[in-house]
Amino acid sequence: GGIPKCCWNSLCVAAQGAWFLKQMHDSLIVQTMSRLLIPLAQLFALYVLFFGQYGPGGGFVAGVIWTTSMILTFLVFGLKSPQGRLVERVLHGDGVGLIIFVGVGGLCLIGGGEFLNYANLEIPGVNAPSRRYVGILLTQIGVAVDVAVTGISIVLSLAYHDTEQEYDV
Repeated sequence: GGIPKCCWNSLCVAAQGAWFLKQMHDSLIVQTMSRLLIPLAQLFALYVLFFGQYGPGGGFVAGVIWTTSMILTFLVFGLKSPQGRLVERVLHGDGVGLIIFVGVGGLCLIGGGEFLNYANLEIPGVNAPSRRYVGILLTQIGVAVDVAVTGISIVLSLAYHDTEQEYDV
């Protein structure tokens, strides 16, 4: 039982290596490949988000992919770079996904149906199948935002765990 040794070592390195997040990676190859891979990963996350209702995952998987691209961003470029500052600003979006999710469910309730029953989502001039698509898409966006913010919060919390300086956003 317990945490495997390889995972435990990685967590300990992350917890003790907050200094690594503050500085840019020194390899030009890593920086160049990251500049190529990060936008591709984010584009794939958007694809999964917009077409996720046709398969399992959807918003959750899109949020995880987006989180991974942002973690790579501050691992390669550091938190003090312009890209790292953008990642820090994402943390201010905590709760936005929940507001979107509950807002869509509440609008369905106001329309006379059950929570997240998209057929009762009242959007003037939009037919029932389109209302269903919009409701699912908005719900997935809410889930993706919350997953992304939570993932980055966890990584930054692990990175700054047991250090003298607390992380302030």
